[in-house]
Amino acid sequence: MILENERAVVCEYARRLTADGLVVGTSGNVSARAGDLVAVTPTGVDYAALTPADIPVVDLDGNPADGTLKPTSELPMHLAVYTRAVDPESAPVNAVVHTHSVHATAVSTLVTEVPPIHYMLAAIGPTARVAPYSTYGTTELADAMLAALADRRGCLLANHGTITYGDSLSSAYSRAQQLEWVCQVWLLARSAGSPGLLPPAEIEHVVEKLKGYGQR
Repeated sequence: MILENERAVVCEYARRLTADGLVVGTSGNVSARAGDLVAVTPTGVDYAALTPADIPVVDLDGNPADGTLKPTSELPMHLAVYTRAVDPESAPVNAVVHTHSVHATAVSTLVTEVPPIHYMLAAIGPTARVAPYSTYGTTELADAMLAALADRRGCLLANHGTITYGDSLSSAYSRAQQLEWVCQVWLLARSAGSPGLLPPAEIEHVVEKLKGYGQR
């Protein structure tokens, strides 16, 4: 089976999307790339019942390479990230996570950029921009997303959700979780008053510190 490992990992993280409350039903999607092929969640299929054989594989132009199910309607966003996004540290772009997480989606309706309420915003970059709204599944949405991703590893999609990427599904998924958490913190603080924000220089400082974070 083509991309057997990637298809298995896509299944695993698709199920986590639901379990972790980052999506409802069959909304949201994930993908993993190996070379010129991409394994991506199918459209309209219950993630709890997914098996690796259910995961469609496409090339970087979106042409089917393996599998019988149709890929997610958000395939244009995934392919745009793989073919046109550039990691700030030139790391490989091997995975994409798209969520409809509640707090991040709420924030996307309020601001054009996620306020620096916590230093973990640096998991995305100096800031997290909000891409202007476009209809789901369109090239217009993919283009708006790419602009918001410039020098970032994730962004919000106005009135829609989030998208993050990484060198693995583990890193892309962790960024999606961090982005949702930061948005939740900001919403809670804002509901109680006027939250204090970190200066941009501190976020940029943490961006640099995170480059050496963890086991190396």
